[in-house]
Amino acid sequence: MRYTGVSPESGRTGLSVRTALTNPSTRPGLRLPGRVTVIAGARDVSVRHVRLGLVTTAEPDDPSAPRRLVQFHQAELIGGFVLPAGRGRTIPFQFPMPWETPVNIFGGAPLLSLRMGLRTEVAVEPELDQGAMVPVFVHPLPTQAHVLAALDTLGFTLRQAGLVDAQLPGVAQALPLHQRVGFWAAPLYAGPITELEVVFVANSAGLEVILWMDRRLALAGITHQSISRFRIWHADADRRDWVSTVDGWLRMAINRHAAAAAHADWSAQIKESAHVSRPPDEPVPPGYGLGGTAGGAGIGGGGGGGDGT
Repeated sequence: MRYTGVSPESGRTGLSVRTALTNPSTRPGLRLPGRVTVIAGARDVSVRHVRLGLVTTAEPDDPSAPRRLVQFHQAELIGGFVLPAGRGRTIPFQFPMPWETPVNIFGGAPLLSLRMGLRTEVAVEPELDQGAMVPVFVHPLPTQAHVLAALDTLGFTLRQAGLVDAQLPGVAQALPLHQRVGFWAAPLYAGPITELEVVFVANSAGLEVILWMDRRLALAGITHQSISRFRIWHADADRRDWVSTVDGWLRMAINRHAAAAAHADWSAQIKESAHVSRPPDEPVPPGYGLGGTAGGAGIGGGGGGGDGT
């Protein structure tokens, strides 16, 4: 399926912009193919540059502020040129998708709360920008899909997914925003925690998985929050026992969460940065699991070594 974005013809320049994607479905780390066509009107148009940018709606770090449109990644397609009157020019592109690009397709279905588009900016003389936007559908990386599928198998229920226009303290991030995927706790793990938020930070080598427990309840002063970080390689992802791996992560994170509760001063919240700024251990080598499974010992039960911090 081909998606096309068309800007309205400018009354000042007569320029129109059309952006077409060969395939709007992609994954982080891939290139998004397409082409931009610009057509001049009744007079010559001096184009300063043509840029592409990924645009989405994100929440600011302040939860009381409204959501806003954010362009979080851009690349210049071509520099200056003059487009003669009545003529057009087609510019093919292979737009690089960052490894940290938020995912807006879950279980094969798009989430309306995570709409994303590729915006074409054509800057012309004098100061005037023409824009066209097409929707982009970002599917999860295999490692991300395996983690999400394991959480579903273990009984976690997707609550919501959103984007925050801020970086996490102490986490190496290339993009200015991050994605949070919220779940209600599965029955096996309920009690120590009520809800779980998952943050993915990917690069070309592997995936960092941040498990954030009871953040919203802590903001309301009901309980405390804790954050644990795990890292895993992309290599040989299909050979791993993902249910065992994710279950091991959850046990380790919940043990830490319960230990923090046992020593908590309930008049003060646990600071996020005190946990997030701790770097994760080395990635789990391909082919190795993390011990206990959902059918093993209860929460806090035995399990093999892990890669959490």
